[in-house]
Amino acid sequence: MCKGLAALPATCLKSAKDIKHKIGFLLQKPDPPQEQKTLKEKEKEKPKVTAVNRVPLAEIEKWKTSFNDLIKNEDGRKAFTSFLQSEYSQENIEFWEACEDFKQTSVDKMNVKAKKIFERYVEADSPSEVNLDSATRELTRKNLERCDASCFEEAQSKIFTLMEKDSYRRFLKSKLFLDLSPPLLDNKPCSLEKKGKRHVCDLSQCLPSCA
Repeated sequence: MCKGLAALPATCLKSAKDIKHKIGFLLQKPDPPQEQKTLKEKEKEKPKVTAVNRVPLAEIEKWKTSFNDLIKNEDGRKAFTSFLQSEYSQENIEFWEACEDFKQTSVDKMNVKAKKIFERYVEADSPSEVNLDSATRELTRKNLERCDASCFEEAQSKIFTLMEKDSYRRFLKSKLFLDLSPPLLDNKPCSLEKKGKRHVCDLSQCLPSCA
């Protein structure tokens, strides 16, 4: 120990050590609790949800009975896409839309676009691989050799059927779909007469309240 420090009282040395310890503790950046880490990770993993507009009741009634009406309607497709995003299975509707867009592609650009669609959705272990059997996957691969508007027809049909039998049924029971429907009128009739006397109907009891 240097001569100058040795001359200091023991209490001063102890205080200096305590201060050094506290500064060292403050300089250390503690790791966030595991629970906080998990919440942050979950926040990052949240899927992007497609915004859905309010839809007329007549359209919604069609969607209840026909998946084709739902998916061919722009608002219906947005609503269904939002639901699939919540289930982390939006690659199915993305592939279906890519196939629809491909059918409108000019002949000189078909080869390039078909290859991109195949590599993204159809090829095994692709970034957004859809659930196709090996036979359909191989057929689609061969179709690329004679690339035309029907190149993905079989694969698109298989994914359409998959969504119709699986995701569509859950979609109809989901909160997202039920929230699209406007509240129905209460079947309870308004009482205009009571004990022979006429009364004014309280509209608040007959009409749905507006949020």
